[in-house]
Amino acid sequence: MTTPEFRSGFACFVGRPNVGKSTLMNALVGTKVAITSNRPQTTRRAIRGIVHRPSAQLVIVDTPGLHRPRTLLGERLDSLVRGTLTEVDVIGFCVPADEKVGDGDRYIARELAQVKGTPVVAIVTKADKVGPQQLAEQLMAVDALGDWADIVPVSAVGGLGAQTGQGRGGQAGGPRRGQAEQGRGSGRTPERPDRPAGAGRGPAEPAPGAAGTGSYQLDVVADLLVGHLPEGPPLYPEGDLTDEPEQILVAEFVREAALEGVEQEVPHSIAVVVDEMGLRPGREDLTDIYAHVFVERPSQKAILIGRKGARLREVGTRARRQIEAMLGTRVYLNLQVSVAKDWQRNPKQLRRLGFYD
Repeated sequence: MTTPEFRSGFACFVGRPNVGKSTLMNALVGTKVAITSNRPQTTRRAIRGIVHRPSAQLVIVDTPGLHRPRTLLGERLDSLVRGTLTEVDVIGFCVPADEKVGDGDRYIARELAQVKGTPVVAIVTKADKVGPQQLAEQLMAVDALGDWADIVPVSAVGGLGAQTGQGRGGQAGGPRRGQAEQGRGSGRTPERPDRPAGAGRGPAEPAPGAAGTGSYQLDVVADLLVGHLPEGPPLYPEGDLTDEPEQILVAEFVREAALEGVEQEVPHSIAVVVDEMGLRPGREDLTDIYAHVFVERPSQKAILIGRKGARLREVGTRARRQIEAMLGTRVYLNLQVSVAKDWQRNPKQLRRLGFYD
């Protein structure tokens, strides 16, 4: 039953590439719904993760890193981020604790200053990587960037496991998918009732203890975000942790596996499309998946396949482990590598790979 005090709504994380947005979302949701990598621009879609609480439901939208685009793909990703900013109830501006505030952070702060009517919580991520003094200095530097509703440090290390989903076969560990109730699923919130005050203006206390101490203040971040949500009923059924289709999640797990260990020029050029996916006839315990991995040049294809196909087999093995955990079945994964020349700059190729205007 919904009580008058129940809150529900949407938050999004924004920041420059590779500041820990996806890792933070995964930790808050309690399971992996977004891929992570130390490569910038790993996230290419607005991915939703759902945090369930007794008195609230927080839907977090993880967005690509906001940056000055150099390709048509980059322009579309930036457009996606800017569109998301206008559709949520609260914004989390992520800045890493272990890197000095730079031009990219100041650029995003200026952009956020133009978003009217939506509170922004400044989140200093990767607090586990620095000591108390450096964290305190970073909190002050972030405070100076803008007029934030709240400022809080956080570490998402070791944060998975807070919620559990069920895979298709009933096994725990994979994200459970669902659809939002009609009228709220797009992330749009036309009306924003008065929100309660947050946990206070100004930097929160830095983490006690040394760097590397693990997850820290995840509940505080969730509390601050929930405090800015309007009252309303749950948007998703209890237990649903994402609304991403299985095929999209599978493609993302393959791409994440392909990103590991490749040369600098290759990661931005990798895209994955699942061509076919389903249970094998007569086998309830085996899922067949056929997917294409696209790169932009023949030299990249050779790198991804590796000597006698060794590297591609490694990619398949890594991806299959995550896919099996999600689906709860054994998986036969067939990967093909193809060249789609300069797809990041080609409107037709972008549409083919699922990046629409």
